[in-house]
Amino acid sequence: MDVQIHPSWQALLQTAFEHPSFQQLISFVRSEYQQNQCFPPGSQIFNAFDACPLDKVKVVLLGQDPYHGPGQAHGLSFSVPDGIPHPPSLINIFKELEKDLGVRYPQSGNLMPWAQQGVLLLNATLSVRAHQAGSHQKQGWEQFTDQVLQLLSNQKSGLVFLLWGGFAKKKQRLIDPQKHLILTSGHPSPLSANRGYWFGNRHFSQVNTYLRSHQKSEIQWEL
Repeated sequence: MDVQIHPSWQALLQTAFEHPSFQQLISFVRSEYQQNQCFPPGSQIFNAFDACPLDKVKVVLLGQDPYHGPGQAHGLSFSVPDGIPHPPSLINIFKELEKDLGVRYPQSGNLMPWAQQGVLLLNATLSVRAHQAGSHQKQGWEQFTDQVLQLLSNQKSGLVFLLWGGFAKKKQRLIDPQKHLILTSGHPSPLSANRGYWFGNRHFSQVNTYLRSHQKSEIQWEL
């Protein structure tokens, strides 16, 4: 399994790639993919970076773990490829999108158009064993993606970080609130959303208001 990532990220992340913990991580992931069914496909593990070059990043949407069902994960947080049924969290994301912006509910759950506009769809853990949620956690991925968040906070300004759910909210410590907008809410999963912690957060419109105020183009959220 070769590590492939958009050239724009290479210099920024070179230190992370060369760290002994990352080499151990790659060894673990390579072994897992050889011995078990894992997701996403190896070539798509770094899809979030390939789809959203560093110089285009305007929004960071942090997820926790790739989907662990067949055909679902393709390296973008919360996203599924065209033709794949929408998982429960994505359904609730789209419902909030409808309410917030008045756009129609999307047919496809593929969020690639968001990524191409500057939304870094980053999971904290970039791989998972089939049907075993969290199976690749605490192997080094979180250390790597924490570095990504910290580097983005330090080296850029005027980004929006979307942190949904308790796990993501803990990442606020890595982000400078003087330089960036941090939007938090409950997780869009049914457990959280049905208790009133998700719907009505209006994050999509808030993102665009902030981007406009910083002379950046809005995200066209409608898919």
